Amino acid sequence: LEALNAEFVELRGDRRAGDDGAIVAGIARIDGRRIVVVGTQKGRDTESNIRRGFGMPHPEGYRKAERAFELAERLHLPVLTLVDTPGAHPGPESEQRGIAEAIASAISRMTQLRTPIVTVITGEGGSGGALGIAVGDRVYALEHAYYSVISPEGCAAILFRTSEKAPAAARALRITATEQVALGVVDGIIAEPETLSDESTVTLARAVWETASAAFDELESMKDLGELLTARYARYREFGAFDEAPVKKKGLTGAIRSLFGLDRDLVGAGVGDDWMDEIERDNAGA
Repeated sequence: LEALNAEFVELRGDRRAGDDGAIVAGIARIDGRRIVVVGTQKGRDTESNIRRGFGMPHPEGYRKAERAFELAERLHLPVLTLVDTPGAHPGPESEQRGIAEAIASAISRMTQLRTPIVTVITGEGGSGGALGIAVGDRVYALEHAYYSVISPEGCAAILFRTSEKAPAAARALRITATEQVALGVVDGIIAEPETLSDESTVTLARAVWETASAAFDELESMKDLGELLTARYARYREFGAFDEAPVKKKGLTGAIRSLFGLDRDLVGAGVGDDWMDEIERDNAGA
């Protein structure tokens, strides 16, 4: 927003527990267009990272986001969400304040929101923490962003019992922007500059906004809100579609293949064979 010289009025607090620095929300005007912006925010140094919760939202962050969504609907403003989070805050205080319910409520609200939504994955798109503000009619990702149900390190720790196998897990999860486009989860990729500078940051911010603005133009041209909501519903229902095929290997290996869809036509033959072989070798030596 700063790079685009946007006018911005920030919304704070969830009216229940307090404010969450990991989620920034408010009304913005960019190039004369008024929108509601909701995004995760990381810090730039240790102090600001602590204040921003290292970009991991607490329940009050998602409830603040939901307040912003409802405001957008009342004011008939489109919504732009910007996602860069490793996931929701995992601490006991988040559990006590209902993190699962807060994420589920935000997702549910977005599916029914009667205004266009555009989402851009700008860095990390980690699990339900990202999805809580990422139910967009159009979803884009920066060239080097990732989007996944679990971090590669978390996946490797569960399956391989060591985070050192994170690269193998990342290949199996198909987390890159290019792979997500192939799967139909992401609609397009926004190119990133080769080097980071003040000038390239402005250029990238402009590219993100131009992509989002073009998507808003397309979505606002729909005949009515019913068409928009029907298309949104169909988009996310299709993500759960797959064809079953016989499990090729039994036991733990077969179960993991089934879990990650490696035995299904949706993902494609041969995906993940290398890391599955690693699991088999680990099991043989256990």
